[in-house]
Amino acid sequence: MCPHARFPSAQAQAAVSFKDMTVEFTQEEWRHLGPAQRALYRDLMLENYSHLVSVGYCFTKPKVVFNLEEGEEPYLLEEEFLNRSSPG
Repeated sequence: MCPHARFPSAQAQAAVSFKDMTVEFTQEEWRHLGPAQRALYRDLMLENYSHLVSVGYCFTKPKVVFNLEEGEEPYLLEEEFLNRSSPG
């Protein structure tokens, strides 16, 4: 159980998901970003994740967050990106 889950305000805050605050890149799109853009992306994604956790929104840590914490590339494989983009 999440430590803040017992507080109603934390549950109300959970109406926003990490996915709502995520921008996903393919490998090709990531290659087109400059170093400053990549650093900004890393900082914002990790900050967004930490804010959601701090208000008690608990979920399995997304792969993109693991990758960013490890200094790895966060982009999705083309196949995974296409599967997420297609309806149904």
